[in-house]
Amino acid sequence: MSMSELGFTVRIARHAAELREVCALRAAAYGHHLPALAQALAEPDAVDRARGTVVLVCRDKASGEVIGTARLQRSGGRPLPIEASVALPPALAALPRAEITRLAIRAGADALVRTLLVKACYLASVASQTRQLVIGARSPSLVRIYRGLGFDDLLGEGRQVPLAHAGGLPHSVLGFDVVGAERRWREQRHPLYAFMVETWHPDLQLLAEPEAEQVEEAALPLLRPLRQAA
Repeated sequence: MSMSELGFTVRIARHAAELREVCALRAAAYGHHLPALAQALAEPDAVDRARGTVVLVCRDKASGEVIGTARLQRSGGRPLPIEASVALPPALAALPRAEITRLAIRAGADALVRTLLVKACYLASVASQTRQLVIGARSPSLVRIYRGLGFDDLLGEGRQVPLAHAGGLPHSVLGFDVVGAERRWREQRHPLYAFMVETWHPDLQLLAEPEAEQVEEAALPLLRPLRQAA
């Protein structure tokens, strides 16, 4: 396995301040085509803090700015948000599944940001035994990007449906087979196989680390006897 360092990091949002940075990017990225939702997107919502949700934050190493984000919401035995607007194929709807939402990238960011965010969602899905990923895409250019990453149209090529949780705008709905992805990439000699499977990216960290103050607070009951003895 090869190793590749990047000019940015991707990890799970760890605290409220970082989540607010993520929301600021969401509002900026979506505000031009969802102006009515821009204000709501500027603040964390209940889904961000819900069990089974992972919020990814991509941060530029040089500037320290948040340049990308995505939210992965697992079904956990419940319908996904997208299922309020469209019925997924029955075989897919019966599987443990997750939806990628609130994917936002700062204008001018590294072209690999989106690809690494999708890799992060893929690896997080493998770790949580999620079988299928689902995503909505507004434009033909985004559909082409996600197809290139291994997603397939679930509703038929060119068909779009309005998504209530995306401002009611028409979207294509695409699915990704988490379990079969590695085999599919390898058999197709997919150009992203090496990036997705055979490359270790140390800048991609999906193990949430506790903040220093949280560690200290948790350790206080153990430290008090030692301090008193001293």
